[in-house]
Amino acid sequence: MQKYICTVCDYIYDPSLGDPDSGIAPGTPFEELPEDWECPDCGVTKEDFEPFDD
Repeated sequence: MQKYICTVCDYIYDPSLGDPDSGIAPGTPFEELPEDWECPDCGVTKEDFEPFDD
C-alpha cells in the first residue's frame, strides 16, 4: 500500500501500521482516513501529505 509523508514534519503514514493512537486500524489506506484526521506529530491536515516512495 502507498505510504504518505507529511510535508511539514516528515512523519510517514504507513497504511500497514495505521495510526492506533488516533483509532485508525492497521490496513487503513490513506484515502480512507477521516477528513478531520491530523498528523500525529505536528497536527496538520491530510492536505499537507503527499505520496511517499521508500
